[in-house]
Amino acid sequence: MSKIKLNVLGISYSQTQSGAYALVLTEENGDRRIPIIVGGFEAQAIAIQLEGLKPPRPLTHDLFLNFAVSFKIDLLEVNIYKLEEGVFYSKLLCDDGKNRLAVDARTSDAIALALRFKCPIFTTEEIMERAGIVLEFGKETAGKGSEKDSGPVKSPTSSGHGKSSEEFKELSDEELKEMLQTAINNEDYERASMIRDELNRRKTS
Repeated sequence: MSKIKLNVLGISYSQTQSGAYALVLTEENGDRRIPIIVGGFEAQAIAIQLEGLKPPRPLTHDLFLNFAVSFKIDLLEVNIYKLEEGVFYSKLLCDDGKNRLAVDARTSDAIALALRFKCPIFTTEEIMERAGIVLEFGKETAGKGSEKDSGPVKSPTSSGHGKSSEEFKELSDEELKEMLQTAINNEDYERASMIRDELNRRKTS
């Protein structure tokens, strides 16, 4: 069975489920996207890694990574192998240097780990045919398994509001950088992301 490589496009707020997020995966050599509904905790774990934030203490997925590295266990790849009643099923292909073992995992956890281990994510053509859509952000997207997105992909640590520029506009870059580090140390990832967004806006303006 041929495998299709996927990349993480980003995370947007779910329009259909309160407190949930749509994790969007895209096929590497194609235009199809797979939106997967994930919970807030898992979405934050993925967003932290995507945004390059370094928490002062290891989160659950970081602990898994540290544990695996300590015992010389490598995560070779993640496989999203089944879609049943709207639920995606995944396996982790692990290797300890002697044996390879496939371990079942929730897809949201599997993606969070794949980002940390920097390993590839795969799915099957059957799943792409059933759940894949051509997703154009900024436009209402219709199709099986689709999400409606009213803007670009956002992480759950981003506020999505216009308050950040008002709050930070009088502060210098150095002050913002100090605030960013404080927010990270306090594990306030939403505020950290807002500050990072403001710094990035200044770089491009």
